[in-house]
Amino acid sequence: MRLTQNKLKPFHLFLFSLLTLTPLAFSEIFFEEHFEGGWKSRWVLSDWKRNEGKAGTFKHTAGKWPGDPDNKGIQTYNDAKHYAISAKIQEFSNKNRTLVVQYSVKIEQDIECGGAYIKLLSGYVNQKQFGGDTPYSLMFGPDICGTQTKKLHVILSYQGQNYPIKKDLQCETDKLNHFYTFILRPDASYSVLVDNKEREFGSMYTDWDILPPRKIKVKNAKKPVDWDDREYIDDPDDVKPEGYDSIPREIKDQKAEEPEDWDEEENGPWAAPKIPNPAYKEFEDDPDLYVLKPFKYIGIEVWQVKAGSIFDNILITDDPQYARSMVDDYFEQHRESEKELFAEAEKERKAREEEESRKAREEGERRRKERDHRYGDRRRRYKRPNPRDYMDDYHDEL
Repeated sequence: MRLTQNKLKPFHLFLFSLLTLTPLAFSEIFFEEHFEGGWKSRWVLSDWKRNEGKAGTFKHTAGKWPGDPDNKGIQTYNDAKHYAISAKIQEFSNKNRTLVVQYSVKIEQDIECGGAYIKLLSGYVNQKQFGGDTPYSLMFGPDICGTQTKKLHVILSYQGQNYPIKKDLQCETDKLNHFYTFILRPDASYSVLVDNKEREFGSMYTDWDILPPRKIKVKNAKKPVDWDDREYIDDPDDVKPEGYDSIPREIKDQKAEEPEDWDEEENGPWAAPKIPNPAYKEFEDDPDLYVLKPFKYIGIEVWQVKAGSIFDNILITDDPQYARSMVDDYFEQHRESEKELFAEAEKERKAREEEESRKAREEGERRRKERDHRYGDRRRRYKRPNPRDYMDDYHDEL
């Protein structure tokens, strides 16, 4: 975990603290990955789907048109495969703090159908078995399939159930590097940014179907003359069930079993996970709606028909300004060179395709001529006799 001070020069920061007579504010970086030296020691490639021959691998590369050749990420390498890789982070909670999740992805391939999102995971995870069925607390990023689906996922987990955002968010579909940022605040408001531009904002209360919608006052509404102000009328025959006030919101999952590879020294005593209690019926507003389960891992788990997506610049922090500065630095230093290299690569690709098309046309013409010549010889060799020739011979004999 790294600690970074607010972006002020030391002397200005000292003056600011003296003038305000308040303690210095710190932001925290919980995880930051640029896939530099030693990255393999921090990430675990899952064996999920490997026995079936359906697991893909990653290549460490800056890609075909890198803005910075030395800034490498991990690229999906095999077509029609599942990809699953994860890294362990120091466990933390977003309670009473802003959560910022950001990463970059460059989809160099004609993706056809595939995801390019990341996941934040909670609790114990067997990283060698991490896969599509592993529970997650947050799933965020692009998912493209055909010409119709160009979705930007924001899925949150609440009490063991996953809730996708109700708004239709679109991801980028070109082949340049793009930064995706999700910000969740303690007031349950959120923002989704693409390349530091706010793509969407709102509240968890309205944009996810987690809790029933809050009621609002209707302007110009008038109370009927015969309105009874009592919201409820007591039922004299009603009896509160015994123990009603002590019904918990969650109960232990009785079907859960301790994993065989559970390490008590590393993870502590094993406890069965909790699940929603079906007996708990009463609705209450949840002031901690924004609080996700404490995060312990970050993972990439996607399926791609055509491989070639590069993941990089992963950041988890509580400092939106630091996240913004990372994107600004990239665009200021590398965006133009990336565009130039991409334009050059596109020019070479089109020239190559035109040359291949020309050769194909020439080859087709050559084969047509050979075919016409061959069949022409056969027609001359096996020319059908003219019946008149036989009639002339017949008359000569007479």
